[in-house]
Amino acid sequence: MSHPPIVSREQWQAERRALLVEEKAHTRAQDALNAQRRRLPMTRVDDSYRFGSTAGTRTFADLFEGRPQLIVYHNMLAPDSDHVCPGCSFYCDQIGNLEHLHARGVTFAVVSRASVSEIEPVKARLGWSFPWYSCHGTRFHEDFVSAEAAPFGLSVFLREGDAIFQTWFTTGRGIELPISTFGLLDVTPWGRQEVWEDSPEGRPQQPTWSQVKTRDQYSTSNAE
Repeated sequence: MSHPPIVSREQWQAERRALLVEEKAHTRAQDALNAQRRRLPMTRVDDSYRFGSTAGTRTFADLFEGRPQLIVYHNMLAPDSDHVCPGCSFYCDQIGNLEHLHARGVTFAVVSRASVSEIEPVKARLGWSFPWYSCHGTRFHEDFVSAEAAPFGLSVFLREGDAIFQTWFTTGRGIELPISTFGLLDVTPWGRQEVWEDSPEGRPQQPTWSQVKTRDQYSTSNAE
């Protein structure tokens, strides 16, 4: 098996520091791209979709759970199929405790075309606790995923009053970065909501790290 070349500690430190310069430049470039994303326009979407859940039928607005921002992962689980997509499962396995997102007004949910009765065994088998809804019998998947010539993807929505807007979508390798809490916040219109960010005027911002707590210290709902 191949491995990196072996050098002295001094040479390793020198080369590591040289690479660090490029790594920091990459971070700053990513910050600039995130700032550009927060300036994307948004488009109003149909709010009449209905979703199945273990608690009964839910409206599109219900998926927000009272928060202004919603991230939806479009899982490929299909109706009348035993296939569980390894790629979708890999992504969903990375989703951690949602309290950190909730504290910043973001709800995360998964939506699939499979029925609730098909979703729940997979959810239990893989030990997932995030909200997972069925859009079976609606055009939700066709309108937001198939319309982008994609089989899966990640959508971001913003709710203002009774109106729902889509602010972003990605698929393919685009889902690789928004997989951690910070990565997910970075694709929302409000971002991380910290003062160092280059965000449009009027977006919520707080001192850096001031909103971060241990997950048991957040309020029980964190809903707006």
